[in-house]
Amino acid sequence: MTTSTMMNQQFRLAARPVGLPKATDWHFTTEPVRDLADGEVLVQTLYLSLDPAMRGWMNDAKSYIRPVAIDEVMRAGGIGQVIASKSAKFAVGDFVSGGLGVQRYWTGAADDKTAALYKVDPKLAPLPKYLNALGMPGMTAYFGLLEVGQPKAGETVVVSGAAGAVGQTVGQVAKHMGCRVVGIAGGKEKCDFVVNELGFDACIDYKSGSVRDGLKEHCPKGVDVYFDNVGGEILDTVLTRINQKARIVICGAISQYNNTTPVKGPANYLSLLVNRARMEGIVVFDYADRYHKGVDAMSKWMQEGTFKTREDIVVGLEKFPEALLMLFEGGNFGKLVLQVAPEA
Repeated sequence: MTTSTMMNQQFRLAARPVGLPKATDWHFTTEPVRDLADGEVLVQTLYLSLDPAMRGWMNDAKSYIRPVAIDEVMRAGGIGQVIASKSAKFAVGDFVSGGLGVQRYWTGAADDKTAALYKVDPKLAPLPKYLNALGMPGMTAYFGLLEVGQPKAGETVVVSGAAGAVGQTVGQVAKHMGCRVVGIAGGKEKCDFVVNELGFDACIDYKSGSVRDGLKEHCPKGVDVYFDNVGGEILDTVLTRINQKARIVICGAISQYNNTTPVKGPANYLSLLVNRARMEGIVVFDYADRYHKGVDAMSKWMQEGTFKTREDIVVGLEKFPEALLMLFEGGNFGKLVLQVAPEA
């Protein structure tokens, strides 16, 4: 298949943002799709995962993964379909997930370690769910809760960002473990969804009331596990309610990602000392060799009807810059996904 007549559109990082990313931080480029070499595949991007972690990848700072370079295609996980192949690993028509980047087409070696492409089955679940509970957010939630949080039946688990991609999965996994689950989310609609659709025991609306009062009401026996997605004042407040031997899972700090001043650390960290508690971070890539176990467990619950997910899908590659900002403004409801092309 000759591909050089096809044109690829890409969002490349033009500058490192200060605060929220702005339009001038991106270059929207168009270039021909090159012909394939032996062992390579061409993937048409269908869906891209938009995640808070992307903001950290844009900074020139040491982290668990190298920063996106200036003029590099913005890093993003995605789902696509193989439309040309010179590799025995993937056939034309296969659906794959991996690091496709914010672009219409991905070209490269089928065994490229950075892209880490693997087949997904649209018959098992709709494709966007492979970017939610059956993808990186779901694996973050599943292994972060079970391996770092180590919940036990009867314990109280609190999760912030409860209506988001990671939070909704954390809460449902905790319910399957026999825990009492209390979410923290912004707005009545999100809180109602968390309780009525996902089955949390309660949800605290941080936009309309006191998180401290909500924790006193809904966690009368204290907090055994806190899964933190937001950092800042909410983390500080939860630390005042933890029990002895509590486990604090640090997944993210979305309230701090766009700061133009130094990140605010927890002022109440001495609660860890008093309560002999621990705080530990979760990076999902540490569990890559076990992802299949998380997928097996949650897909089984989905088929049984005891596990639900919600995706918020924005249509159009050109909408990437403004869609990304939804993550930091509370604009998305569920896992934020960018649809780049329609499914065939």
